[in-house]
Amino acid sequence: MQMADTSMPNSGNNWWSCLTLNNHQVASESVHGARLAQAHLAKKCSSKCSICVEENKECKCKEHESRVAIAATEHHVKRSSSFAHSVINMIGMLIGLGQLSTPYALENGGWASAFLLIGLGIMCAYTSHIMGKCLDEDSSSKTYQDLGEQAFGTKGRVLASTFIYLEIFFALVSYTISLSDNLPLVFAGVHLRLPHLHVSTAQLLTVIAVLVALPSVWLRDLSSISFLSFGGILMSLLIFAMVLSTAIFGGVSANQSIPVLQLRKIPVVSGLYAFSYAGHIVFPNIYTAMKDPSKFTKVSITSFTIVTTLYTCLAFTGAKLFGPAVSSQITLSMPPHQITTKIALWATVLTPMTKYALEFAPFAIQMEQNLPSSMGRWSRTLIRGSVGSILLLLILALALSVPYFQYVLSLTGSLVSVGICLVFPCAFYLKICRRQVSKPVVVLNAVIIIFGVVLGIVGTISSSKSLIQSMQRGESS
Repeated sequence: MQMADTSMPNSGNNWWSCLTLNNHQVASESVHGARLAQAHLAKKCSSKCSICVEENKECKCKEHESRVAIAATEHHVKRSSSFAHSVINMIGMLIGLGQLSTPYALENGGWASAFLLIGLGIMCAYTSHIMGKCLDEDSSSKTYQDLGEQAFGTKGRVLASTFIYLEIFFALVSYTISLSDNLPLVFAGVHLRLPHLHVSTAQLLTVIAVLVALPSVWLRDLSSISFLSFGGILMSLLIFAMVLSTAIFGGVSANQSIPVLQLRKIPVVSGLYAFSYAGHIVFPNIYTAMKDPSKFTKVSITSFTIVTTLYTCLAFTGAKLFGPAVSSQITLSMPPHQITTKIALWATVLTPMTKYALEFAPFAIQMEQNLPSSMGRWSRTLIRGSVGSILLLLILALALSVPYFQYVLSLTGSLVSVGICLVFPCAFYLKICRRQVSKPVVVLNAVIIIFGVVLGIVGTISSSKSLIQSMQRGESS
């Protein structure tokens, strides 16, 4: 019975990993959370089955047991992500909302801040590599949370979980702000008003868009929404292609000057850059889906090289095209009447619509496993959907109250992403692989930890201060 208890969670995790990574060969920044929750659900199920057997009671977990048993079989068949597939998965994870702000970040930080962008890319590639080393040490570790527990026990798992859910929450707020910023351009010329309410057209359009997406959080079958992951990644790649098309065919001269360095803005800029590389929470799932996990380091180097190159090119292209007038989201600066701009705007608007159900999935599964087993399916669905709706409306209210995309994104990068991408992986590595790590490597990881902590603290203070000042100016006006 002990063997069943330890193996079931990983099988459950692999079932969900196989579903998303092999059916679509693309990872999602939100599906990782669902996998984590699914692993816990499988663990809980296996524990119940053990109790049922020991107490000689009728087991009521057969449905879950069969699902986990199927997962154990499928794991051996479907662990087949090739090197190319794994690179696509990782690039898809990294290219997202952060790409919209790289031109703004470079213009405000100066062209010398590109060294920070590239340096963070190198460091994040290294931390991805050492996460693979940690996973090599214990085959039972399949998720980011597992690494936290493997290194620091229950406290490590709780800390990792807290940062993961914080990142999901703040990312959804940022997506909703982006939705609010871009919708008025998509529906240019539309004017909406409600009597007795001082609400702008942009706010009303955002409310309507979120209400349209609201039913998706009621979906109980996670496999039915996994296709949204693929759609979200396609939208991100489409935005990148449209920006480059504007530079080449849009008739806008790339002759704006970029300042060398604006040191006082670097703390905010560092948060934007850090958020752009946020993806480490799903890297363990990419690792476990690989046919040959020994190539994970090569996958990390290849993926981060491509993404860092794309970010750097996009940053310089946007900054040279629009100069000081560049917006915090590059789509807001593109020529409004060109077809490439319209495509980029629609892609930017549709991207958040694909995120809500996926991002809520981890919360939903964790919540469902804590509900009484005697509760019926419809009651569970009602509670799940109601909580999801309340959380989504809370995110909507927060996004409309704090419509400052660059500062919210920078705060997320500094407060959460730096820890997830830099600090925690190094700490996990030093703890898990401490017997194999040489002194120079210990020094290197300690330097990255210190650098990440300093960057996170300074960036959090700076972006919080800028956010508060922007809110105060908004209230006074």
